[in-house]
Amino acid sequence: MTSTSKERRSSAATQRAARHFTRRTILKGAAAAGTVAGIGPWIVRDAFSSSGELKLFSWGDYIYPDMVADFEKKTGIKLTVATYGTNNEVFNAMRASEGSGYDVINPSVTWTPQYVEYELLQPIDENKVNVDGVIPSIWASSKSLGGVQNGKRYNLPFNWGTESIAFDSEALPLQYGEASYGTLWEEAMRGKVTVRASSYMTGLGLYLDATGQVPSNRMLDTYKDEESLRRVYDEILKFAVEKKGWVNQFWTNAQETEAAFLQNGCVIGEIWDGPGMRMMTDSNGRYRYIAAKEGAITWLDGIAIPKNAENVEQAYAYINWYYTPEAAALHVVNSGYNSCAAGADKHAGEVYAKNFAAAYPGDAIDNLWWWPPEDLLLSNIRNEYKDRLLAA
Repeated sequence: MTSTSKERRSSAATQRAARHFTRRTILKGAAAAGTVAGIGPWIVRDAFSSSGELKLFSWGDYIYPDMVADFEKKTGIKLTVATYGTNNEVFNAMRASEGSGYDVINPSVTWTPQYVEYELLQPIDENKVNVDGVIPSIWASSKSLGGVQNGKRYNLPFNWGTESIAFDSEALPLQYGEASYGTLWEEAMRGKVTVRASSYMTGLGLYLDATGQVPSNRMLDTYKDEESLRRVYDEILKFAVEKKGWVNQFWTNAQETEAAFLQNGCVIGEIWDGPGMRMMTDSNGRYRYIAAKEGAITWLDGIAIPKNAENVEQAYAYINWYYTPEAAALHVVNSGYNSCAAGADKHAGEVYAKNFAAAYPGDAIDNLWWWPPEDLLLSNIRNEYKDRLLAA
């Protein structure tokens, strides 16, 4: 089978998988699963029988002190955490170490094919995982989004979140249905925008497709083959270079995102929902996060065990600890992201529920745009366009 044929199959599978993620399957599926999920014997059986230590490599705003304390208290395992800011960073670290140095990592599920191609992960033994602790619809759809390769699961669902529009409501009275990725590039926004160089061209592409300026089948054409990607990205790059003066700050991690608004004068940006939700809470609603009308760009991050992990039983203990509603809720409350663990939302409190409703009103959940599985060649080409933009 040619690489083009495989990419087309991957794109079609992604579209089918994404259709499973509707308001009904995410919200009702979580509620239904939450009624049956529980701690059970999993965390006790796998944790206290092993104790020891666990080395976790995760995103910079995913793991918090009360999560570490809860895990260590319930398992007796010492947890050491190191952090990264991009999928490229953790992937390159795993390539350099040949899958060594850490026991658990949190790569996006759509990156799994690349890890498997370079033999950096070990297959997950599902018999050791409390599968009932995962929202069923997300468990099923994570397979087509990349978590299962060659009939084996390598990446488990951890959380899902979005990248969309944050804004200062005192400067911009934006509403759902009018807030667009194109809003960032209006004349009044010159010098007031913050974006991430590695992903905001996707938002630009969705805007240019929706307005008919650069048709791309809602950007899915750029995941078919190199020719299709370059056709679309050549036009996106032209637009981005013309509007580069609108960008006050390029951000690379959650901390820089919040600083762009709170310290550096930005009034609008394309950012992750986690820091967006935290700013909504901390500012009593002055800073807001809302899904763009073209669709919030959505990821599914996972839990994977590197090929040469030294503490495998402890890794399964961590997985099953996270797949309890109470543990996952700690992640939700601290981070602002959405857990794949069943029932976590029921323990996350009223503030989380309020922020979620404000960020995803109307048909926003049904209109999510899910990152497709990423081919390594095409990923490298996207990085090429990012580098060209930054150098312009």
